[in-house]
Amino acid sequence: MNDSTKQTIQVPDLGGAEDVEIIELCVAAGDSVDEEQSLCVLESDKASMEVPSPKAGEVVEWLCKEGDTVNEGDDLLVISAAADAGDDDAEEEQASQQADSSDDSEDESAEENSQSAQSEQTSSEQTVTVPDIGGAEEVDVIEICVAEGDSIEEGDSIVVLESDKASMEVPSPAAGKVKKMLVKEGDKVQEGSELLILLGAGGGTSSSSDDKADKSDDSGSESSAKAGGESAEKPEQKSDERASDSKQKSPSSSQKSSKSSEKRASNTGSKSSADEKTYAGPAVRKMARELGVELSQVEGSGPKNRVLKEDLQAYVKSALSSPASTGASGIPAVPAVDFSQFGDIEMKPLSKMDKLTSENMHRSWLNVPHVTQTDDIDVTDLEAFRAGLKEESKRRGVKLSPLPFILKACAVALKRHPKINSSLHEDGEHLVLKQYVHIGMAVDTPHGLVVPVIRDVDQKSVWAIAEEVAELAEKAKNRKLRPDDMRGACFTVSSLGNIGGTGFTPIINTPEVAILGVSRLAVKPHWNGESFEPRKQLPVSLSYDHRVVNGGDAGRFLTELGQIVADLRHALM
Repeated sequence: MNDSTKQTIQVPDLGGAEDVEIIELCVAAGDSVDEEQSLCVLESDKASMEVPSPKAGEVVEWLCKEGDTVNEGDDLLVISAAADAGDDDAEEEQASQQADSSDDSEDESAEENSQSAQSEQTSSEQTVTVPDIGGAEEVDVIEICVAEGDSIEEGDSIVVLESDKASMEVPSPAAGKVKKMLVKEGDKVQEGSELLILLGAGGGTSSSSDDKADKSDDSGSESSAKAGGESAEKPEQKSDERASDSKQKSPSSSQKSSKSSEKRASNTGSKSSADEKTYAGPAVRKMARELGVELSQVEGSGPKNRVLKEDLQAYVKSALSSPASTGASGIPAVPAVDFSQFGDIEMKPLSKMDKLTSENMHRSWLNVPHVTQTDDIDVTDLEAFRAGLKEESKRRGVKLSPLPFILKACAVALKRHPKINSSLHEDGEHLVLKQYVHIGMAVDTPHGLVVPVIRDVDQKSVWAIAEEVAELAEKAKNRKLRPDDMRGACFTVSSLGNIGGTGFTPIINTPEVAILGVSRLAVKPHWNGESFEPRKQLPVSLSYDHRVVNGGDAGRFLTELGQIVADLRHALM
């Protein structure tokens, strides 16, 4: 065997991933492999990928083994190139290609002329893509705001996207005419995904050229589909073979069910962080998240106790076959009721935001021991001070409500009471003390409840906070908040303002450990030592995580917060 035919295959581009584990070797030394045949399977923290062979040949030797961790550029194995079919055939093919090229040269000049004419017509075309959306992935297209043929202006909304935390409208980067929509409602997109093709305001194309372009697109898509089908055939066959092998190697469903049931009974107190240490692929982890299953509770039947989809399905089947008197959390299930037997009803689906809010609040309420402490803060002097700033407020063009003062007072109090400005680490044994003060404010919108975050509140003036409050509230109502606008809060303020109420129990927005609820201001009689006098009282409710904050911590924080709000001079002390 000639050494010149040998080639060392290296780890390809991994998209920046490091220390990726080799979880499976698909071929062995001595095996003959085809071009694009899978050589091995790599798995990072977020995904698994197969490494294809760049050419056909024979595996000489492996330079690594299962369980090794590799990086981009590391040597994987040595392959000897397959013997050539014959030099004569190659020469004939080369001669044939030269003859074809001479025949085609006459047509190229004509094609170049037509292409140059078409390029002039299509030079004004612009493909509009999804802009920066703060790192969010797989966001839903929930509304298409324009149609093909519409004329739009720069800044007009073209689609509405919705992530796990917010809805946002994507504006048009330029004026023009919508030639073709590239997405539809229900599609999932991410940053850089193509949304539509826009014709510039001064560069429309003729209908005939449009037809030709469409036909060209159709023929191109058909050829790419055929090519994709041919290239995907072998990986699909191999994945099917691996799936059938895993089924043959895995124990019967009844055996797995009994093992999973025993493990679930013995590990009910395990933490969710154990899921990260469980050996499972990204597809299985996604399936577990969708089903609400803790992977640490599932018995793996794959190599090295790897959890397979069959294991997950057996676990769920076992759980469903258990007595249905209690839910997965041990809480009695709410019985289903047919409300139509009592009268006419209407079924209205929850929006994605409503469903996510429901899940987050339910998770927080079940996992966090809530305690709520209430008090009244005397804001008589604050209201008088705020009334004296009306002229300056008009001059600045900023509405100065009580909320910016409350946010500033919370920031000062959080700096003085660092336990309230902390989070419990996922291991349950450490407290994360934050050196920054970012405060979320709950905003009620027609589309649902959102909580944008004001950063570094302790370092901003009341005027600056007021401007940011107004800006974020406007963006929230117009669904223009980005995911980054709602991340990183240390503490949350939920103000009912003039809606009403004398108090409520706000649910903590985990992993925060406290939340302040503000109710409607009311004038109440106050005994000054000699007589009753009317004072403006603001009811507040502080809910806190009793695993981190005890009654003394909460009492001292709320007392100091009341002193600062009642007299802003305390913020300088």
